[in-house]
Parts: sequence; structure tokens; C-alpha cells
Amino acid sequence: MNIEQLQEYCISLPGVTEEFPFGEEILVYKVKGKIFVLTNIDNFQSVNLKCDPENAVELRERYDGVTPGYHMNKKHWNTVDVHSNIPNKLLLQWIRDSYDLVVKSLPKKDRESLLS
Repeated sequence: MNIEQLQEYCISLPGVTEEFPFGEEILVYKVKGKIFVLTNIDNFQSVNLKCDPENAVELRERYDGVTPGYHMNKKHWNTVDVHSNIPNKLLLQWIRDSYDLVVKSLPKKDRESLLS
């Protein structure tokens, strides 16, 4: 996966914004103000994704390219090496899972607004 593919996919999801709240090089994708993806836009080597805690541990054990979230809550975030042998299709699914996990935590009104 390259940075353009990540950007195109993330921004295509309902209600997503692209921001730089941590400086010019840290690209962040949010849904209704909640982060679901972070990456370094200048040195695109990995992506931080929100993950269900049980699933996060399982993915780390199963894939060499998945580690506890760098500079994040290690219980809820994974860092995925985009140059590892993880297929793009699977990485896109994990991005969607991160998005869905954040959407699920939103107030009902916000969740419903994403459906309309």
C-alpha cells in the first residue's frame, strides 16, 4: 500500500476528515472528531489503527508486521508495517474495522447521521 491508496480509501468512508493535529508530518483520519488512523505522511512506513483489545493481541501474534501501537494506548491500538507481507486487501479491512470500532462508540445521533 502507498500513501495515496491510504488517503483515497480513508477519505471515501462516510464522515471522515483528514487532519494534521500533531504537526505537518502526522496525517490523521477522524470520524466525527474521533481518530481511527494515524501515519507519517513524509515517511510512510506504518499506520496506527484502533483495534478491539482481544483482536489486537491475536493480530500481533499472527503477523510479524503488526506491533503494539507506537505512541498509542497499546491495549487499543496496533501499528502495522505497510511494507510487510500483509496483503493490501487485509490492511484495508483492518482500516475499515478501525473506522467501524470508532463509529460504534459514537453517540446514536452521530452514528445515524453517518447513515443518511
